[in-house]
Amino acid sequence: MEVLAQINQRIQKFLEELESPIVSGLFQRIQSGKMLRSKLALNIAGESSKCVLLCADIEMFQSASLLHDDVIDNATIRRSQPSINAIAGDKNAIMLGDILYSKAFCELSDFYEDFPMIPRIIANAVTMLAIGEMEDVELAKEFNADEAKYLKMIEHKTASLIESTAYAAAFLAGKNQEEAKDFRIYGRNLGIAFQIVDDILDITASAKTLGKPILSDFKEGKVTLPYIYLYHNLNTFDKKRLENNFKKDLSKEEQEWILQNLKESGAIQKSMDLAKHLGEVGIEAISNYSCDKLIHIMQEMINRDF
Repeated sequence: MEVLAQINQRIQKFLEELESPIVSGLFQRIQSGKMLRSKLALNIAGESSKCVLLCADIEMFQSASLLHDDVIDNATIRRSQPSINAIAGDKNAIMLGDILYSKAFCELSDFYEDFPMIPRIIANAVTMLAIGEMEDVELAKEFNADEAKYLKMIEHKTASLIESTAYAAAFLAGKNQEEAKDFRIYGRNLGIAFQIVDDILDITASAKTLGKPILSDFKEGKVTLPYIYLYHNLNTFDKKRLENNFKKDLSKEEQEWILQNLKESGAIQKSMDLAKHLGEVGIEAISNYSCDKLIHIMQEMINRDF
């Protein structure tokens, strides 16, 4: 899509304004994602210079959050390629993230005159994203079996920026406050469902598809939704066994035991059912609008290959 190239060009222009070869060089090493948030905004607000600006800002915020996330998780791979912290060290990855955050906030000022609510919407989302990151770190300290805590964390860490993208784009499209709230609900549900599907893929997809070994989340200290559902389905002895494997390098025997129980317990299907339900609620929220492309985005995201 030509407009996606325009968004990337706008980001490149912003970074060139900084006149820093170090920043430009490192940024070029970041592997581009699917630009889900940009596609979402474009399908709500349409193609315009203001929407391209909004997308460029959102993509910079997203890239910054992933740079920090990789440092926090000690991750060396991002989208099947070496992460920036693996290439240039934690310090450079953190500072590059800070630069992207700061530059994106500066560019948001262009919205103040015509759409004064948009900078506040996006800034609040970035705040929630950081809170979600802190919640994720806290939950990783010990085995968490609380579904509500996990869902609240991913609502902050993953869904907040997707939600705010849909919300801001609705205002950009000329929607009033009540109408924009419908798109906000859609975005929130898309974000939460997106993360749940990612949780499932970490278990069901191949290592080649993931770009990392399966069950990596559990080893890294993330008790995602399928594990929470599994835990509550196990007897006391097996609950202890699952807890003892938390944040461990799993033997082949333990890996097979976990995979077998995840499938037989219905934990994977229960997680998928929740993602589908959230998708249905999100689609229902925008049912009064002509949004076939948004319905397609939700369905495509939930029905990713397993």
